[in-house]
Amino acid sequence: MARAICLLSGGLDSATCLAVARREGFETYALSFDYGQRHRQELAAAERVAAHLGAHAHRVARIDLRVFGGSALTDEIEVPKHRSASEMDAGIPITYVPARNTIFLSFALAWAEVVEAETIFIGVNAVDYSGYPDCRPAFIQAFEQMANLATKTGVEGRTKLAVRTPLIELTKAEIIHLGLSAGVDFGLTHSCYDPAPNGKPCGQCDSCLLRAKGFAEAGVADPLVP
Repeated sequence: MARAICLLSGGLDSATCLAVARREGFETYALSFDYGQRHRQELAAAERVAAHLGAHAHRVARIDLRVFGGSALTDEIEVPKHRSASEMDAGIPITYVPARNTIFLSFALAWAEVVEAETIFIGVNAVDYSGYPDCRPAFIQAFEQMANLATKTGVEGRTKLAVRTPLIELTKAEIIHLGLSAGVDFGLTHSCYDPAPNGKPCGQCDSCLLRAKGFAEAGVADPLVP
């Protein structure tokens, strides 16, 4: 059975990606990160999603991006709230974590080489997203090219790695429909950048607003909203 590394944050996009990989017949290896983010709810969500979708293995890599800061998710910077769609489109937001997807994909590449997986799934999106530069197709293509030059298995011709982005051209509503069709329980996911201590989503950050917009446009009730 072909193997795939699936980056899994615990959000609805990465959960859908994992479900798509499973539906396509991959033996899935879910990879999450404890990187010094503001809260740990997303790691608990990732654990729930990995178990629900039958990941062959789920690992949490521990790295500390608070060493560098520079983001509202890894520094003492206030998370923006109540932003309009035009404000979200105006530039790269302060919730962008410098080089995060480059770092995460590099870890995925290392695990892929060990288990001889030829595919990495990542739930980046270039439609309904927060303007992050490492969610663009050009970045993914460049990383894939680099990855095939950087590994022992690649140089020896034993693997040719592909970075799959099945959500990159979908709206959030389309992602939700895809996830439901692939068996995702969105009640297990977590999207909020700044949840309450009990894990309740704030409903006001960019991620919450994009999630709400997606469910509204999909005509589906968000199981996290009472």
